[in-house]
Amino acid sequence: MPLRARDYLISLVAAALTALALAASPAAVAQEDEDEGRRSAPTISQRTGEKLNEAIEFLNNDDYASARAVLSDIDLEDLSPYERSRVEQIWSGIEYSEGNYSAAREHLQQAINAGGFSDREISQAKYQVAQIYMAEENWKQGAAALEEWFRTAGEPNSSAYYLLAAAYYQMEDLDAALEPAKKAVELSDEPQASWIELLLALYLTRENYDAALPLLERLIVMEPQEKNHWLRLSSLYQQQEEYAQALAALQIAYNAGYLEQDSEYQRLSDMLRFNEIPYRAARVLKTAMENENVEADSETYEKLANAWIQARDFDEAIPPLTRAAELSDNGDLYLRLAQVQIQREEWQNAVDALQEAMNKGDLEDPGQANLLMGIALFNLDRLRDAREYFQRATRSEEQRDMASDYIKLIDSK
Repeated sequence: MPLRARDYLISLVAAALTALALAASPAAVAQEDEDEGRRSAPTISQRTGEKLNEAIEFLNNDDYASARAVLSDIDLEDLSPYERSRVEQIWSGIEYSEGNYSAAREHLQQAINAGGFSDREISQAKYQVAQIYMAEENWKQGAAALEEWFRTAGEPNSSAYYLLAAAYYQMEDLDAALEPAKKAVELSDEPQASWIELLLALYLTRENYDAALPLLERLIVMEPQEKNHWLRLSSLYQQQEEYAQALAALQIAYNAGYLEQDSEYQRLSDMLRFNEIPYRAARVLKTAMENENVEADSETYEKLANAWIQARDFDEAIPPLTRAAELSDNGDLYLRLAQVQIQREEWQNAVDALQEAMNKGDLEDPGQANLLMGIALFNLDRLRDAREYFQRATRSEEQRDMASDYIKLIDSK
């Protein structure tokens, strides 16, 4: 993105000092004449040179008011083109450092118009004009200025391509942003993380996951401590249905202590269950609940119970499933609890859970509740009570056949 004020000031002061040294060096003057015949040799009067050096010294000490006073004492009408360009250049640095971007850009343009810059300096100044537009968040003008600069720049660097891509991205012209974003990354041996991030975002917007994946892996090598890289890598693998890799990336983030939000722990537990690792899923969720990283509501208790059930650890499943049933608005979870108790052949506990389910009501499948109650009572040898619930279950089309079979069995006794 645009230069920070201090960075801009440093580059400007360095350029101004180099220019003043050039103006004082006969050998450099001769070289300028040879290299750039179109431009007259730089000349600067002793008094102007002293003033400019004084202003630069104030700038180096962040004393902008004194630098302004010095420059204001210079009569621009008496200056050569070379001197005028230097004065305007330093004015630009003062304005930029104080956040007056529009004024900084105008002074820089006046420095170009004065005619005292070399071709290389003109190119650099045009690039800085584009950067100032970016600092003003004037993306359209900034992009236009950069495009103009690209037409004459000899070998544009990666930073320039990134700046152009960022401008188009801000304008939501993602198609125009893609090519310069690619060049910014490709032309640099060590591209900045923000450059890779921009290109990654453009690929993800296009759902080009094959191109996005190596960029995200590259970011992780650069910044392994960044939690979001691991989370996005996991999501990206999941988009490609590479579920084992998606789980591995999220597990690494968990092991490193990067997970913080409720949804992150929940997702890890869900993915562990999806990948047939229910015991670890239960342990992750239980620990997160104990540490208050996850809200202990009915839904979470149910998830924990289901993980234990999937792991075939019914004893561990009972407490969270009971708590989930207590917190639920209807009796369905008590019905689920009764099913677990029947798996354990805990018949009286199953009867108690089914009674709670019926008392709470609003059951999705009342017929199943009646059938299970009949089965639990049957196994407690309470045949008369069991027959009554089986009779109720025959009203359900889904449960009718099994309930009728139990009724025949009871009647035969």
